[in-house]
Amino acid sequence: MSQPAGRIVRELHDEPHLDGRRITVRFIKEQIEGRGLTPRTVADRHDLDVADVYRALTYYHDHPEEMRAVERQREAAIEEHEHLTTDPNDVRG
Repeated sequence: MSQPAGRIVRELHDEPHLDGRRITVRFIKEQIEGRGLTPRTVADRHDLDVADVYRALTYYHDHPEEMRAVERQREAAIEEHEHLTTDPNDVRG
């Protein structure tokens, strides 16, 4: 049985996500539009109500400027911390 989420919230220094969950709007959008999963599949895999999945998709498309800003912030954070990752080709066993 899915957990009720309902609202999309954005906490300080965070990106929009389902209230009471750490599942982001961007993650749900990527699962459906990027990976080709159905809303029902995403809901079932993450114990969500399918309405919450549609709510997240609606939020994503209703707030294009905010979501572009979130994506730019994420890309900048990845670039900023890229030096902390290890290239698998550099690891010797």
